[in-house]
Amino acid sequence: MTRIDAAFPSEYPPTPAVILAGGLARRIGGGDKPMREIGGQTILNRVIARLVPQCRGLVLNANGDPARFAAFGLPVVADSVADFPGPLAGILAALDWAAQQRSGIQWIVSAPGDCPFLPRDLVARLHDARNQQDSELAVAVSGERTHPVIGLWNVTLRDELRQALTAEGIRKVDRWTARYRLAAVSWPTAPFDPFFNINTTDDLAEAERLAKLDGTAERSTGSTGRP
Repeated sequence: MTRIDAAFPSEYPPTPAVILAGGLARRIGGGDKPMREIGGQTILNRVIARLVPQCRGLVLNANGDPARFAAFGLPVVADSVADFPGPLAGILAALDWAAQQRSGIQWIVSAPGDCPFLPRDLVARLHDARNQQDSELAVAVSGERTHPVIGLWNVTLRDELRQALTAEGIRKVDRWTARYRLAAVSWPTAPFDPFFNINTTDDLAEAERLAKLDGTAERSTGSTGRP
């Protein structure tokens, strides 16, 4: 069992992570995509294992019955905006959770539940870039591709995000982040892209290959920790 607060680096502000698992996974046949397995482990287990050492707690954004994730020991927050409006709703749910449940927390990092090879320096480098560039938000980049849902979010922006979602109908992450000072942090794509994500059955097969290349035969991760 891995305690989710165990190893957070003290040189950065305490930063919980939200794992975004609220999508409909239509391209892979529906269901909970993070519960698919790679090399005998669920994708979600692998995401958790990458984030635990970097973060001060984890929260899972998912819709429907939260009991199906009970084995992971994580708090589960559903979208507060109706009709599955996309990842911004999951980010808002996490910002609200932090404001209500984690007094003093200013930052949340987000990652999708279908990215099993997240970099182990994700949170550190996002914070470094934010500090160096005096930015309000930070986002991950690999190659020439920006990953809008993998980023660092300021909890104080939650009401502005709520307004954008509910009153303005904004759905695209980059349309909202364009309003703010945004630091872009680049990772190399060799030997493979750390932000490789799984959308299709072909991607699942490729993830099996990458897991062997990565050499991370991480055992299945259970998580306990305070909500």
